[in-house]
Amino acid sequence: MNSEIIILVVQIIAALGVVISVIYLGVQIHQQNEITKAQFGHSLTQRLYDRYFNTTKDKEFSLFLSQDWSSDDLTNEERWRVNHFIMMCLVDLFDVYDKVENKFVEQKHLDIRINALRLGVMKTEAGISVWNYMKSTRSKKFIEWFEEEIYQNEIEIDESRVDKLKDLNIIRK
Repeated sequence: MNSEIIILVVQIIAALGVVISVIYLGVQIHQQNEITKAQFGHSLTQRLYDRYFNTTKDKEFSLFLSQDWSSDDLTNEERWRVNHFIMMCLVDLFDVYDKVENKFVEQKHLDIRINALRLGVMKTEAGISVWNYMKSTRSKKFIEWFEEEIYQNEIEIDESRVDKLKDLNIIRK
C-alpha cells in the first residue's frame, strides 16, 4: 500500500507540474505577443518620425510637399513625384490597416495616418487617380471604410485659417 501511495503522490506532482508548465507557457506566449505588438507599433511610429525628420531637413522635399498639387503648373516630374508620394502614403496606410485588423497594433497608428490623408491630398485629382488605381488591390470592406473616412467625413475647418492652409497644401476644396 505504501508503494501505491507513493505512486499516487508522484502522479499528482507530475500532473501539477504539467499544469504549471502549461500556465507558464501561456504567460510566456502572451508576453511575447505583447512584445511583438510593441515592436510593430515602434516600427510604424519610427517610419513616421523618419518621414517627418527628413521633411524638416530636406529643403527641396519640403518645397515639393508645400506645392499646390492640384495646380496645372506642375511639371511631369512633379506629377510623377506626387503620384508616388501618394502611393507611398497609401501603401503605409494599407500596412497599418491590416495590422490593426489583426490586432497587431493599436488603432491610434491608423488614426494618425487617415487624419493626415483627410487634410486634402486625397481630394486632389492626383489623389483620386492614385486611389482609383490602388483600390483594386484592397478588399471591399477596406474600400468602403477608406472612402467613408476620406470622402464622406469632412473635417470642420476654422475658416479664418483657410487662407494660410491653402499655401501649405493642406486644404483643397
